[in-house]
Amino acid sequence: MSKHIDKPLFKQISEESARLNLKSYLIGGFVRDLILERPSKDIDIVVLAENRADQKVGIELAKAVSKLGGKQRKISIYKTYGTAALQFDEWALEFVGARKESYASHSRNPEVKAGSLIDDQRRRDFSINALSISLNQEDFGEVHDPFDGLLDMEQKIIRTPLEPKLTFSDDPLRMLRAIRFSGQLDFTIEENTLQGIKENASRISIVAPERIADEFNKMLLCKLPSVPLALMETCGLMKEIFPEITALKGVEEVEGKRHKDNFYHTLQVVDNISENTDNLWLRWTALLHDIGKPVTKRFDEKIGWTFHSHEFVGSKLVPKIFQRLRLPMNDKMKYVKKLVMLSSRPVVLSQDSVTDSAMRRLLMDAQEDIEDLMTLCEADITTKNKKKQERYLKNFELVRLKLKEVEERDKIRNWQPPVSGEEIMSAFDIQPSKAIGDIKSSIKEAILNGDLENNKEEAWKFMVKLGTEMGLKLKKTKA
Repeated sequence: MSKHIDKPLFKQISEESARLNLKSYLIGGFVRDLILERPSKDIDIVVLAENRADQKVGIELAKAVSKLGGKQRKISIYKTYGTAALQFDEWALEFVGARKESYASHSRNPEVKAGSLIDDQRRRDFSINALSISLNQEDFGEVHDPFDGLLDMEQKIIRTPLEPKLTFSDDPLRMLRAIRFSGQLDFTIEENTLQGIKENASRISIVAPERIADEFNKMLLCKLPSVPLALMETCGLMKEIFPEITALKGVEEVEGKRHKDNFYHTLQVVDNISENTDNLWLRWTALLHDIGKPVTKRFDEKIGWTFHSHEFVGSKLVPKIFQRLRLPMNDKMKYVKKLVMLSSRPVVLSQDSVTDSAMRRLLMDAQEDIEDLMTLCEADITTKNKKKQERYLKNFELVRLKLKEVEERDKIRNWQPPVSGEEIMSAFDIQPSKAIGDIKSSIKEAILNGDLENNKEEAWKFMVKLGTEMGLKLKKTKA
C-alpha cells in the first residue's frame, strides 16, 4: 500500500511523528477512497504515544506539521476532543488522538477517553471506514484491517465493525450514513446491519435536523437517488424523518379505477432529473413536486382519481419542510416553492389551443427559472409506454419553441414594470395609495394579454389614460 501514499506530505508527517516519538495512521474515509481510487482531499490522521494515554497528542503533531517548510499555517484546535485541523496545500488535514467512546441513551455526543489504535478503529461506523494505514517509519504504508474492511470493499458490502444494534443505538446518524454510502458507492447493506437500522429507526429522533439534512442532501446528489431513498422507506427511516414522502406511497382502487403509486413515481422523477442536472435544489423540487397529492386526493365517479390544486398545496408545505429540516430559508427555499407551484403549468401549455397570453404569464411567473421548470416537467414523464413518452416529449419541445418565440417578441422573462410606482406618484403628484397599485396591475395585465407593448413609451401613455379615467390630474409629463 505504500505506493498509494508516496506523496511527500505523508513522508513529512511520518518524520515529524518519529521526531516527537508518536505513532500516526491515516484512517477512515480517506483510506477507503484511496483504495477505491475515489478522489478525496480530506485526510484524517489518528495519533498516539506508546507510553502515555493522552488525547492531546493529535494537537501536538498538528502543530508540528503546521510549521513544515518554515511556513506557519493556520490551525484550528478543539481541545474537548483532542482534535486539530489545518489546510496543507490542497489537503484538509485533521489530527486526533486515538480514543474510545461511550454513549448515553439520550444523546449521540459520546464520553471520550484516550485509547489505542484498535479502540479508535472499533468506534468507527463501518468496516470500510475502520481501515488505517501506518505512517510510521518501521511499517510505513502497512494496512491495519481488524474488521475485514478490505474484504467488504471487494464484496461491495456496508457492515458495522461491532454489533449493529450497538453501533446505531450509540450514534443513530450512522443509519443514514449507511444508506448514503450504499447509494454513493453502489454497495449493499449487509443483512444484520440492515436489520439493525430497522430496529433502531426511531432513534433518529435524537439527531439534530441539520445533520439529517446534510446526509439527505448527499443522498439526493447520488447518481441514482432512488436507491438510498427507497432504502430509507424500507428501513422505516423515511416515516420518521419525512412522513410527507411516505404518505405518497400506495395505490387505491375504486370501481376498477386506480391511480399510480406516487412514491415510486417520485423516485423515478428524481432519478430522471438527476441525469440532467447536479442542481441540488432542482432535485429537491423533483422530490417535492407531488407532495400535495395525498392531501388533495379525491375520487370522482365520472373521471376517477383527481388531485386538484396539489401544486398549490404542495408549495405551501415546502417552507414547513425546509424549516423542520433546518434547510436554508432563503432564495433556495423560494426557488423550490415556486417550481413546485408551477410544476403542472407547462403540461397545460402543451395543448395546441394555448394562447400567447398564457405563455407570457408563465414566463413572467417562472422568470429566470423557466429552463429548470421545463427540465422538471420532462423528468416528470415516467410512463413506460414509448409512444406516450415520445408524444409528451414532443409536446414539451413545442412548448419550449412557443416560449422562445414569445420571449423574443415580448421580452417578458425577468420582467420589470416599465413604469414604476415612484414614477406614477411623481406624474400625478400623489402619495402612496391604492390607485398606484391599481395602475401598475392594469399595465401588467394589458401587457400579458397582448393589448399593450412591453415598453416604457406605450406604458406611459396607458398610465396617463388610466390616471385620467380615475380622476387623477397629471402634474408632470414624461421627460
